[in-house]
Amino acid sequence: MIKEVLVVEGKMDVVAINKAVEADCIITEGFNLLPRTIKNIKAAYEKRGIIILTDPDSAGERIRSYLVRRFPNAKHAFIPAQEATANDDIGVEQAKPEAIRKALAKVRTAEIEPSNEFSARDLILNGLNGSQSASLRRAKVGEILGIGFANAKTFLRRLNNYGVTRDEFEKALAQLDKEGN
Repeated sequence: MIKEVLVVEGKMDVVAINKAVEADCIITEGFNLLPRTIKNIKAAYEKRGIIILTDPDSAGERIRSYLVRRFPNAKHAFIPAQEATANDDIGVEQAKPEAIRKALAKVRTAEIEPSNEFSARDLILNGLNGSQSASLRRAKVGEILGIGFANAKTFLRRLNNYGVTRDEFEKALAQLDKEGN
């Protein structure tokens, strides 16, 4: 049983999660976030903590950003887009149980004081921005680090806000290069 309450977008996400782990969930119903839903999330946040597990798409990111502003100490789990895609649809509900367990094993918490460990220069020097394969490389490094896929600006913010160390970053890059990407 996962201690924290998972915040997900829909009922089918809960079905997929229940195939992977035992956890309590709160459904946002997309970006619909009714006052009672916010009240329930707040209660869970204060009593048990929450893990935000939204779909790896733009709508999921908007929901995550909205929730982070309200619940800054929330934990975050990210399922890579390729592991959450099936039948021309993307979402937590499409992920296999192993992908959900893997995402939950790499939960990250935003730092109250973000570091300045990483800069745009790090992204450029490591082919994570400004190259043809940058998007693919960011997706794979994000998967390894458990910070999800994002554009370069958001990816840099996640590196600095989710407690990624220089050592973790370099190991992820080494693993990526070892895999030939």
